[in-house]
Amino acid sequence: MTSATFEATPTSGPPMKVSEILQVKGDILYTVTPDKLLREAVDIMVEKDIGSLVVMEFGELVGMLTFREVMRAVHENGGGVGEGTVRKHMDDYPITITPETEVNEVRRLMLERHARYVPVVNAKTLLGVMSFYDVAKAVFEAQSFENKMLKAYIRDWPAAGDE
Repeated sequence: MTSATFEATPTSGPPMKVSEILQVKGDILYTVTPDKLLREAVDIMVEKDIGSLVVMEFGELVGMLTFREVMRAVHENGGGVGEGTVRKHMDDYPITITPETEVNEVRRLMLERHARYVPVVNAKTLLGVMSFYDVAKAVFEAQSFENKMLKAYIRDWPAAGDE
């Protein structure tokens, strides 16, 4: 049985970086403080239709709250989120990436750590959140573009007697 490795970018260009995805995605970012009640954070997530909140304290990233932590809290509290704070339930040590991180590295990290949402930071400045969906969409679009270019190239291939 053989396996294949697929690149996230067209083979003719440099590897795609996180900064390129952030440019397309935009800069809407939702944050919460660790002392906010978990149920208030869940209200924000539902209202904004998002799967994660970046937890910020004194201007620094201190954690991530995703639906995974919310579901764990619901389980621990017998079907409700309880009265705990975000700090009690957040991931204290989320993996982070930079704008210069290559998309293939992001894919590897997300798969290795089972992370669906990864904060993007430059030094200590939070720039955005990369979701598994964002990465999948970027890879799909890059592969679609490459596929279209290859089909155009094949369509323009000279006939055997045209040389």
